[in-house]
Amino acid sequence: MQYHHVNYEALHAFCVKVFQGYGFTEEQGNQITNVLLEADLSGIESHGIQRLIRYHKEITSGMVQLSAKPEIVFETPLSAVIEGNDCMGQILGVQAMQLAIDKAKKSGFGMVTVRNSNHYGIAGYYTKMAAEQGLIGMSMTNTEAIMVPTFGKQAMLGTNPIAFAMPASPTTYSFDAATTVVPRGKLEVYVKRGNGLPLGWAVDEEGHDSDDADRVLKNIIAKTGGGILPLGGCGEMTSGYKGYGFAMLCEIATAILSGGTTSNYIYKTPGRANIAHCFIALDYGMFGDKAEIEASLSKYLQEVRDSAKAEGQDRIYIHGEKEAEAHERVLREGVYLNDKTYAEMQMIGEYTGASDLLPAYLD
Repeated sequence: MQYHHVNYEALHAFCVKVFQGYGFTEEQGNQITNVLLEADLSGIESHGIQRLIRYHKEITSGMVQLSAKPEIVFETPLSAVIEGNDCMGQILGVQAMQLAIDKAKKSGFGMVTVRNSNHYGIAGYYTKMAAEQGLIGMSMTNTEAIMVPTFGKQAMLGTNPIAFAMPASPTTYSFDAATTVVPRGKLEVYVKRGNGLPLGWAVDEEGHDSDDADRVLKNIIAKTGGGILPLGGCGEMTSGYKGYGFAMLCEIATAILSGGTTSNYIYKTPGRANIAHCFIALDYGMFGDKAEIEASLSKYLQEVRDSAKAEGQDRIYIHGEKEAEAHERVLREGVYLNDKTYAEMQMIGEYTGASDLLPAYLD
């Protein structure tokens, strides 16, 4: 399998036209595309353009309702619950985080949960929305059951990413990670590449270590047992129960507080995803002078960067730095994608009438 570069702006224009071809408005198409390609801009292949085929299947099957009208079903000055009505996840994500931001600007804190949504893309996109407006942002989502709990062999929790962002200098502190060893998207990439999995990432239907990416992914889709291990790996010796615990916190914040669906029931209702999200915005000016707080964080982060390096290492990264540097590189050199993903783009372009904007390879 070969990789090539395509121009970012051309890819963005193609994706917007693709989503318009499905029936979304231009504004909605831009919202979805911005979230989708944020992953590619950040150098994260698993959640970027290679996911377009997944959205194609979910939109064309009717799982995503193009005419969905999200509703606020419960609200206080500090919180809200949104009924997603099967709307596209990225559209709901932007709406919900903006509502949390508005509440935080007015009252210091805002927390919004969403139920009955679809896949919402990269969690870190929404936390950056808050950070760009001078707030702390947090975002979480549950997913279909893919994580096997400690001592189990049946997937019961999702990859359940947790993201956090806060303004700092010279780079915003931005942490975004699944609570599994790796996200599902990583398996999808390994299947496309035909690569085996490192042992310690996943287990088969009997709960045994497996390096067969295709088998594990098919088991997850068919819900026949097995799945990805929690952060920390298998059992208690390497602290897998910690990743399992973080995933449970995510289930509580998303599904339980929204009155939604826990991971073990996601995608089990025919034609519906039933995914749940959580968005938090916090004005840290509630704790003192914001400039002083930001300066304190920036000073500490620099001390971490400057701390003693392990033998053979010349740099300690702060969360968000690699992604920020990737942004500059991708805008300069293009988005790096494989030929299988490009073939999927060709098919989708023909289906949606966007073939004329399919970006050409740069190399």
